[in-house]
Amino acid sequence: MQHKDLGRRDFMKGAVLGGAGLGIAGSAAAHRGPEMLAQAEAAPAATVPRRQLGKTGETIPILLMGGSQTFDPKYDKMLHRAYRMGINYIDTAQVYAGGQSHKTITPFLQQVGRKNMWITSKVKLAGSKATPENFKSYLQTACLDELQTDYLDMFFMHMIDDVALLEPDYIKMGDDLKKEGKIKYFGFSCHDTYVAELIDKAADVGGIDAIMFRYNFRQYGDKKLNDAMDKAKKAGIGLIAMKTQASVPDDQEKVVEFQSKQFTLAQAKLKSVWADDRIDSSVSQINNLQILEENANAAMSPEQLSMNEFHQLNRLAHMTRSSHCLGCSQICQSKVAGKLKISDAMRYLMYHESYHDAETARLLYNALSDEERNFEGLDLTEATKACPQDIQIAERLALAKRMLSA
Repeated sequence: MQHKDLGRRDFMKGAVLGGAGLGIAGSAAAHRGPEMLAQAEAAPAATVPRRQLGKTGETIPILLMGGSQTFDPKYDKMLHRAYRMGINYIDTAQVYAGGQSHKTITPFLQQVGRKNMWITSKVKLAGSKATPENFKSYLQTACLDELQTDYLDMFFMHMIDDVALLEPDYIKMGDDLKKEGKIKYFGFSCHDTYVAELIDKAADVGGIDAIMFRYNFRQYGDKKLNDAMDKAKKAGIGLIAMKTQASVPDDQEKVVEFQSKQFTLAQAKLKSVWADDRIDSSVSQINNLQILEENANAAMSPEQLSMNEFHQLNRLAHMTRSSHCLGCSQICQSKVAGKLKISDAMRYLMYHESYHDAETARLLYNALSDEERNFEGLDLTEATKACPQDIQIAERLALAKRMLSA
């Protein structure tokens, strides 16, 4: 799946013709079996470019398919179209889609051939449950068995927020799993707390092949994070960005009136991440064909962001900062007594406001305990003062309760 540089006219022509051909193939789905369709859709006119993942020697597409959803187990048009575009990497996890993601991906793997796909899956464990033995057990039962495969291309410890999970026993676990042939590469994902610290330590301890972490246009000036990224890159660790859209409610983004002859705002956000050559790839939650086409077209376009477009993104970051939680919960939650989960509630509110996924937002919010949700009676003054985004925490938590409570 080699990428060739295209002129803008050729690129746009290829995208239009490719879309037309895909529409014809999709309309014939009722009359052709999945195997015939997979063969018919095997050779795209243009594919998403690839970058080397750290020092693994492997190349992966710069745009990855997020798997936190259910797919059509009979024949998923979106997965097949992404595959045709060179997006042969799916990022999934044990907990995605209420445990249904693995099961609905499996038929697709059988249709295109397991060896033609890169599958990364993740296991989320915390506290006393986060032992190497439990990670190994869940890898087998919740990942390999459900995906009906003998190995994962990459295995991540999911959403870790404790540097203790990078102690020698966990690094040895990754090495053991590689020797057993159950995984090719090992790493972790980190969403919120101590992201820079985790990346920094990974560069010191060795044994980590890749890290997936929150990174977007809002964090270009974060010195601590940038220093950790530099260190990880020097150590040969692959860096994969997530949460690249840094979303806020639609009406707030429209106020900025982003203007570009080349890209939509969503595309510009992706291009700003790919402009950082330390980033090997980015994962995107693609849940419809329109988003797939938009994201893939941005990846395949040889055009780069102009300085004016970068300035507009910086302006957007500044104007909407008080509505976007960076997830640095170690800052605000340390100023509040009790077990209140400020960043979790903020993230679920974002799922509702920006992703328009009210069902998932309510499910996750109501899974929090009363102590983790209940902010009434707590003094949030110091937490609000400490917030680097100037978020009015009490107001946002009140909105989360009003919008998401069962």
